[in-house]
Amino acid sequence: MLCLMRYALFPLMVSIFLSPLFAATNSKPNIVLIYVDDLGYGDLGCYGSEKNDTPHVDQLAADGMRFTDYYSASPVCTPSRAALLTGGYPGRVSFDAFKEDRTSWVLFPGFAEGLHPGEQLLPEYLKWHGYATSHVGKWHLGDQPEHLPTRHGFDSYYGIPYSNDMAIMPRRPNSPPMPLLRDEEVIAEQPKQAPLIQSYTEEAVTFIRENRDRPFLLYFAHMHVHLPHYVMDPFLKASRNGIYGAAVAAVDWSTGVIVAELKRMGLEENTIVVFTSDNGSRVDKHGGSNGVLRGTKGQTWEGGMRVPCIVKWPAEIEAGSVSSELVTAMDFYPTFASILGRPLGNDPIRDGHDISSIWKGERGARSPYDAFFYYLVDQLQAVRVGDWKLRYNIENRRNADRSQPELYNLAEDLSEQNNLASQHPAIVQDLIRKMDDMGDRIGDGLRNTLGNERRPHSVVEDPKPPTEFDEDYPYIEPSYLLDQAG
Repeated sequence: MLCLMRYALFPLMVSIFLSPLFAATNSKPNIVLIYVDDLGYGDLGCYGSEKNDTPHVDQLAADGMRFTDYYSASPVCTPSRAALLTGGYPGRVSFDAFKEDRTSWVLFPGFAEGLHPGEQLLPEYLKWHGYATSHVGKWHLGDQPEHLPTRHGFDSYYGIPYSNDMAIMPRRPNSPPMPLLRDEEVIAEQPKQAPLIQSYTEEAVTFIRENRDRPFLLYFAHMHVHLPHYVMDPFLKASRNGIYGAAVAAVDWSTGVIVAELKRMGLEENTIVVFTSDNGSRVDKHGGSNGVLRGTKGQTWEGGMRVPCIVKWPAEIEAGSVSSELVTAMDFYPTFASILGRPLGNDPIRDGHDISSIWKGERGARSPYDAFFYYLVDQLQAVRVGDWKLRYNIENRRNADRSQPELYNLAEDLSEQNNLASQHPAIVQDLIRKMDDMGDRIGDGLRNTLGNERRPHSVVEDPKPPTEFDEDYPYIEPSYLLDQAG
């Protein structure tokens, strides 16, 4: 707790003594972080899709660096977003399982949990270094007023505070109406979902224009391609992959608009554009794909956590470059800090790394990871060291058998089909030791340990959803028709 208190005071000192100095220069790069929901490894043309039309994202890859071995820190929504903005594994900040009994994988409307106010999130760090900050789209890190984006470093917020299936629909008739927020105020309930991507994109463009003379962070977290799929007609009519392909195309269109706006404003050269996903695709009947990867969203096979990632920065990143180094969503925060010339310290502990040398293509730049750990919620189910991946045998998503470890060589067996555990017992034991050590530090539900390096999350008393159903209110859609969730 003393660590968190010390850390919470640091930004105040920075804002008092240093912000005017940083704000006086505009040499710092702008940052546009585009975060897609449930987009799979095989859903983009530049990652091999032959079904989805993604010309704008493909051009982003042609103009920047595409990563083949990029990982989200979780195969589900809420924990992955915590890792993105804190620079650490979700368990590091006690954001890996929810409710008092720790049985919920993600936050639902009216949950009491949120990120601790003593945590310095990426937007807070950048704001204290002279950046304008805006979040557009899905938050999913707490819907109580104390936990909203505007309490964690964002100057403004426009979006839905959780997943778009957490709404009144046939399977959830008693759900509170889905809220659309402007900063901390609900401005619409049960809004039409299909046009949201257009209003989100307009909001993003407005923010870019209003802040073109100062450095800015735009965190744009899409509703698509999470269920239910509500997509605008132009994309539906043009899709070769049904409604899923239309949702992917809508994201592609939005990306094209943002890049075009950066060009119009003369900001393209010194703007870092990141395009990635929170976890893998469901790979269900709707048309999603994880390519050759095994597994889906909600699993610790490669398909659950290895996702597309593209970074464009014309001033520093070679166009058309491809990296096969292991990098993760936890790396953005420390990398941005390094680029600003103010690298993060070791207190509090973070798990991400500065990978700016990889972005810039410096000779000898390699992955900084000795090991990468695959958590499903609070369960440490797998680890990757080099090309070796050890994963416990799991009959379903949560019942892991630690007595039957499986070993895969990802360089030779990307689809994880050939278990080599019996041939390499020494490697198996070494990887298990690494997993046990990590579990001792930040927790492992398989061993019923919470770990000794976890920092607390926030819990409010008497939490309430942002909305309550009012039978006299004229909802435009009292109940969404599509009965899709997940």
